[in-house]
Amino acid sequence: MSTPSSSHDEHNEKPVDANLEEYERANDERPPYILTYTEVKLLGIAGVGFFLDAYDLFIINPVATMLQYRLYGGGHLPTGLEGFIKAGANIGSVIGQFAFGYAADSLGRKAVYGKELMLIILATILTITTPTGSLSPNSSLIYLGIFRILLGIGVGGDYPMSASITSDRANLRKRGTMLAYIFSNQGWGSLVGSLVTIVVLAAYKNVMQGGRTSAVDGVWRIVVGLSLVPAFGTLYQRLTLPESTRYLATKKKEEEEAGEARVAEEKIRQERHEQQQREGNVDPNTAPPEVVAAKKAHFAEFLTYFSEWRHAKLLIGTCVCWFLLDIAFYGINLNQNVVLQQIGFDGSTGTPWERLFKISTGNIIITALGFVPGYYASVLMIEKMGRKKIQIMGFLMAALFLGILAGRFTKLSKPAFIVVFALLQFFFNFGANTTTYCYPAEVFPTRFRASAHGISAASGKAGAIISALAFNTLSKKVGTPAVLWIFFGCCVAGAVFTLLLPEVRGRDPDVILAQEIREAREAKGRA
Repeated sequence: MSTPSSSHDEHNEKPVDANLEEYERANDERPPYILTYTEVKLLGIAGVGFFLDAYDLFIINPVATMLQYRLYGGGHLPTGLEGFIKAGANIGSVIGQFAFGYAADSLGRKAVYGKELMLIILATILTITTPTGSLSPNSSLIYLGIFRILLGIGVGGDYPMSASITSDRANLRKRGTMLAYIFSNQGWGSLVGSLVTIVVLAAYKNVMQGGRTSAVDGVWRIVVGLSLVPAFGTLYQRLTLPESTRYLATKKKEEEEAGEARVAEEKIRQERHEQQQREGNVDPNTAPPEVVAAKKAHFAEFLTYFSEWRHAKLLIGTCVCWFLLDIAFYGINLNQNVVLQQIGFDGSTGTPWERLFKISTGNIIITALGFVPGYYASVLMIEKMGRKKIQIMGFLMAALFLGILAGRFTKLSKPAFIVVFALLQFFFNFGANTTTYCYPAEVFPTRFRASAHGISAASGKAGAIISALAFNTLSKKVGTPAVLWIFFGCCVAGAVFTLLLPEVRGRDPDVILAQEIREAREAKGRA
């Protein structure tokens, strides 16, 4: 990169030579999807949050159906309360993404990481204590919905935390692959949630088929409670994960390459600024650009940075793309009953147990066909194709299949509907659902990364909330095909807004920020 005006264009074309940690330089010739032990360990620590996110998100549909039998004798849940328990986690996520994103940048990753998982654990325990036998049906749903909001705060906090933790440590050449691997845990969370529901239902078959439908109260509590196992399994590792040494290793390498005189001068200068940084007193006008780029961010500096159009357009791009994606993605996946009905797995006939079992089977079909394969296509191709191409392709292909579903909704045969829907899910995940998560973790410098990622993710969840609350109402008013055409428009608009973003493959935003600071000072000095 040579000038601020050309920085993004130049980095679209070729990688930035960035200084990385020693272990990150190892095994440089191996394919990006072949991970080292250190990377696998990081994947396990950071990936559990996304596993729990999807697990919780997709089991709420069968849980809501179970609560129909426990609380309302098999009748439908009140529309408003059903929307509340389904949207509750997403409402909490918006709060968590803002709060934890800002806290991670202002307090440091180590000070915050793990607290979001503690919140998830607490909220899950409180959720499964819902006193359905003591409260009225409506009050039970309100109780459940309130603690799902708390759960959402923890899940939302995991988005910016795990993204920044991973991006801070990842090899630049494998950064996108690592982020895609972590995000792919959403697919496994959804699949495992469906499998767990089927297994627990199978264990309760004789009891429920014998007439004790109220036993479903135990089924949903076990299904929700089992998510505590991976949460407790990684809590200690999160709480003890040290701060990234990326910046320290970078400075060490620079000093080794410099002359002895420069090393001595820089060391004294660095120690002075490190002391100032610990006291929160780094002077952005005199400190070395690398120090300014690496130091913790304050809100005023965040606003100053994004007041420039070249930076603001990146935040607009990540926020709007994620918002538009989640309107379509969650509009489909939070309301799978419409899809299950079309493929004959909506559980509309049979005993309560048979209905629940059929719905869970349908969820597995949907997840296995397109969900998991799409994530791993992203893992394999993200470093070859780049984020921008995958995101534009994903948006346009999703729009294509949404258009087919909208135009032929009642005319497609069952096999054709399944194939089209599976391809839609595939290109959601081998596309914008993965890259909208990766982009904010890669395009913004370390000191603003978690905050910007939190804002971007919160924008996405705002789209999910709109879909959760508006889908059923709109479907009844204008019909499901018309709603699918709205999702089609969102995907086309998402492809357009992606043009605001640069390709981030091989792009180190910290190097770019340091260069921008250096050039701004030189320009100021000449003036």
